[in-house]
Amino acid sequence: MTSTLTVEPLTAADRCDRCGAQAYVRVTLPAGSELLFCAHHGREYAPKLRELDAEILDESERLDESQPRPVASAGLPD
Repeated sequence: MTSTLTVEPLTAADRCDRCGAQAYVRVTLPAGSELLFCAHHGREYAPKLRELDAEILDESERLDESQPRPVASAGLPD
């Protein structure tokens, strides 16, 4: 029997272990410990974490989704 582990997406309740901001990066260390980071601290620590062979799940692209986008005015009356 094969089991598949699923990782739950990060939510607004998940906070950065460094500064307390909303976490967008989940890091699983080789020993199994987990760290959460905001996008800023995730980028800052990523090189060292890669050296440690940590698994990094980066959801920071969600930051772009929350930004308002301009509405196209083509075809709309002025």
